[in-house]
Amino acid sequence: MKTLGAGTVLASFAGTPLLRNFAQAATTGASIESLRANAGRWIASTCQGCTSWCPVQLRVIGNHVVDVRGNPHSKANHGKICPRPHLAIQQMYDPDRIKMPMKRTNPKKGRGEDPGFVPISWDEAIGTIADKMMELRANDETHKYLFMRGRYSYLRDIIYSAMPKVFGSPNGISHSAICAEAEKFGPYYTEGFWDYRDYDLENTRYVLCWGADPLASNRQVPHAINVWSKVREQAGIAVIDPRLSATAAKADHWLPIIPGEDGALAVAIAHVILSAGLWSREFVGDFKDQQNRFIPGESVDETLFNEVHTHGVVKWWNLELKDRTPEWASERTGLPAEQIRKVAIEFASAAPRAISWLSPGAAMQARGGYSAMAAHALNGLVGSVDHLGGTLQKTKVVAEDIPDFSDYIDELAAKNGKQKKIDQRGRLEFPALKSGKSGGGVVTNNTADAILNEDPYDIKVAIACWSNFAFSCSGSDRWERALAKIPFFAHITTNASETTQFADIVLPAAHQIAEKWSFLKNKQNLHGYSSLTEPAVKPIWDVRQDETEIPWMLAEALAERGFDNLHRYYKNEFADPETGKKPSNGSEFALAAVKMLTRPCWDSSHADHGKYGDALQGWDEFAEKGVWNSKRYQTQEKWGHFKTATGKFEFYSETLKKALEGHAKKNGTNVDAVMAATNYLARGEQAFYPHFEPALRHGDAEQFPFIFFEHRSRLNREGRSANCTWYQEHKNADPGDENWDDVLKMNPVDAARLGLKNKDSVRVTSPSGAITVHLKLWEGVRPGTVAKCYGQGHWAYGRVAAADFKHHQPLGGNNNELLPAEYERLSGSTARHGGTTRVQVTKIA
Repeated sequence: MKTLGAGTVLASFAGTPLLRNFAQAATTGASIESLRANAGRWIASTCQGCTSWCPVQLRVIGNHVVDVRGNPHSKANHGKICPRPHLAIQQMYDPDRIKMPMKRTNPKKGRGEDPGFVPISWDEAIGTIADKMMELRANDETHKYLFMRGRYSYLRDIIYSAMPKVFGSPNGISHSAICAEAEKFGPYYTEGFWDYRDYDLENTRYVLCWGADPLASNRQVPHAINVWSKVREQAGIAVIDPRLSATAAKADHWLPIIPGEDGALAVAIAHVILSAGLWSREFVGDFKDQQNRFIPGESVDETLFNEVHTHGVVKWWNLELKDRTPEWASERTGLPAEQIRKVAIEFASAAPRAISWLSPGAAMQARGGYSAMAAHALNGLVGSVDHLGGTLQKTKVVAEDIPDFSDYIDELAAKNGKQKKIDQRGRLEFPALKSGKSGGGVVTNNTADAILNEDPYDIKVAIACWSNFAFSCSGSDRWERALAKIPFFAHITTNASETTQFADIVLPAAHQIAEKWSFLKNKQNLHGYSSLTEPAVKPIWDVRQDETEIPWMLAEALAERGFDNLHRYYKNEFADPETGKKPSNGSEFALAAVKMLTRPCWDSSHADHGKYGDALQGWDEFAEKGVWNSKRYQTQEKWGHFKTATGKFEFYSETLKKALEGHAKKNGTNVDAVMAATNYLARGEQAFYPHFEPALRHGDAEQFPFIFFEHRSRLNREGRSANCTWYQEHKNADPGDENWDDVLKMNPVDAARLGLKNKDSVRVTSPSGAITVHLKLWEGVRPGTVAKCYGQGHWAYGRVAAADFKHHQPLGGNNNELLPAEYERLSGSTARHGGTTRVQVTKIA
């Protein structure tokens, strides 16, 4: 990193006037260390390189960010960071960033078409968008406006909720379902908690990782890195992953499972725990005569068991677990029965200080909802739910919501705002059962098909913000066609990504790390936190803050054209809490909004001030420290009143039963029909408890002999790192990967059979598409499978990310050109894990 900092990166900035002093310093022998030793100031911010959103500080010298570190005031991440925040500096100073608004001059849209972008003013860009939106109002078609959200802060509802609804559209579509909604499905339908969990790593005695890679690419990476040596000393570690991940390399057990068979392993572990008598008597309960009647293959009389804080453990045994032996699971998972039994006994013996760490790898599968339930149910069996050393929910993080905007919704907006959402959530085949509600979630990836089929209607105007669905969604070719079909599309972004190539107007976004006001909420290390981002430097280019300045400017333009509702809402309902001053421009609006929504953190007159955590004395202290910390999580307070239908931890989910029956009734059918429509095999009562479902795969095994699976990079900042030289130069930080390359990892046993050699150029073909990459022979992948990291394969985004940006030639291959548009439909999630597709691998002569 040191070498790159003084050489490659600074040289690339030599032509940028405001950074020329850095380049001169490099050529005259000055080092990064000497620059850092100069007078400077540390300004608080937040890293958004993953969903941990860690509090950080930026070293600013003059008007330049030169360094980043963890925020020492943060109790969540120990004042430490992982590698990702460092790449944010390269992202911010990327010479390939969009520097000014642009408009399209080539009406033809498609990969290979040059958009013919030319610079325009902000007034022209915003005015053009406003004109197109006003055409919708004139034609009573406001519902045909679509807003697509990617990465966001907690100022999101200004642009994501208020703007569409006041304008008159139901269509705010978030990226959530391509991220992890199926992961939340398991904990919700067992303990009533729809969110990511926290984990008491400091006190745990066992960590069972279901595809999770805490040291590299799962959530809470800085916290995990900081405490993992202690975890390694005091706890057993088992990692279930077909790839030898960074965490697996440091584990006691690596279980290279056949992708998509996590559910079989989870129910087999549950079988061992019960049959061995290792469940938690304190949490689950016991037989009345204290004799273990969980005998393999035999049913149990439910009346003989007294449950305490759980519901349906005996029913679960009778209906699912009694025959799910390790030997049975071994045939499906490809793991030795004795290893399954050993890990199960070790995990339960360490309980209740044990963690079954559910991740997207075991959940974001076509039939992953029940795998997610089964993996999380293990925490219930051993009593580690909401327990010291176990898996936890979250503390309260104080914040305000945006002001109510219902008074600004006119008759037209009220009528069209009730139209069906474009992603088809709530239909029979897409329950999207977020928090128990039919259609309560989002089906992000299905939006492309809905646009193409004009079902439930056509989309005429769309805006996307910090999202690149043409790259990041499986079946990405559908998104290219869908974006080309929309008559008018505007993209708010930092770089000209694949999605940008289809835009009519491009708006340059301020970079999140140092050019905008916002705040984030999250949790790590038994603390919740609210963390600020601040405009630490004046932007070099003519950019605007995406969630505040741009909607303000658009509201002004709409007002000039006769629709002032949105502008009146922003101007009248937002005010600086300290001065009472109402905003008169976009930058004042941004500051007023962040101060309003974070007011409980710093305003001593607020009812919640100091009640749940830090009692910061005034806005200036909050802005200086940059983070508000909650009180430390108190365990076992959820016992006895989980937010489920029974108030207990549910092995037989009455909560899911209620949700499925409600969805079936809404669609005029029964639960079995829902299961059939969602590609599940469960029928009858099986739909209401965690159970094994065989993996759903695309492709015939003879034609496509390898199961394809992907993994994440420890250097990838939400899929936006590929244009950073540091990312490419250090790609081998991901086990099995190569610097400045994109490789398909194959076990040498398979390669020898096919006559393939290391570094061969190969074509990887699935039923959905094909890519060309280099082959890497590596023993860290299970035979019969091939693995590839996600993040490469950009045909746009910049001169580093693409092999030839001008001619739309990718560097490597995009996994989403191989993966089909498949779903875990109960949650609405994209099924991007679990070996959803098979592939063939052929050498390119």
